[in-house]
Amino acid sequence: MDNTTYVALSLARAMQRDLDVTANNIANANTAGYKAERIIFSSYLHPDDGQEVGSGTNFVVDQGSYLDKTQGAMTRTDNPLDIAVKGEAFLSYKTPEGVTAYGRDGQLALDRDGYLITLSGMRVLDDGGADISIPPGVGKLLIGSDGTISSEETGVLGRIGLYDLPDVQSYIRLGNSMLTPPNGAESLARPAQGSELQQGSIELSNVAPISEVTRLMMIQKAYDRAVKMMTNEDDLRKDFLRRLGSASVG
Repeated sequence: MDNTTYVALSLARAMQRDLDVTANNIANANTAGYKAERIIFSSYLHPDDGQEVGSGTNFVVDQGSYLDKTQGAMTRTDNPLDIAVKGEAFLSYKTPEGVTAYGRDGQLALDRDGYLITLSGMRVLDDGGADISIPPGVGKLLIGSDGTISSEETGVLGRIGLYDLPDVQSYIRLGNSMLTPPNGAESLARPAQGSELQQGSIELSNVAPISEVTRLMMIQKAYDRAVKMMTNEDDLRKDFLRRLGSASVG
């Protein structure tokens, strides 16, 4: 293949990756606390063999992705177990496999054993990394802006962990808007500064569906152009070989 085909192929692969990420963003537009993923592309200039100064071929390179930490819209639910994070901090959870994960899903509930969990079944952890258990008969729960859980009948029952993640851009997505350090690496999580919780509300996804759908259409057009470029190049090559064969026979 010549450089034209390689350039088109690099663009097609990049657009396929962007298409997958954008489609996943759209699928999570209604997931509480979800943070959109964005792709970073760059251009790689490959020098040509010619003698012309500055000549070369530009290829599209996928540099990876990053987490869009923009605050999602707050919506009031008046459910005492719903919490929304205001700021850039994250809540901490324990997955069914025992892995510590981080996210901003504040739609919570109590399981039959009294543990505070997400609607997907992950246990919410306190500021020491332990499960949060609420004894029966405590009455109405109050959750303070610092995560302190209390009730008028029993006083303080625990404190929801709230963490800053300076290394969050390297984390891996688990699904259900959860993130975990890569390859079992130790998290650099530390107690949050400048963030707080709001009881009776949830943070919506920061995905703007209309913008994402528009982006999806633009990506599809770019992908189609790349495929067409490869097809045209292939047709030209076939036509050249056909003409060359005809000339040889003549």
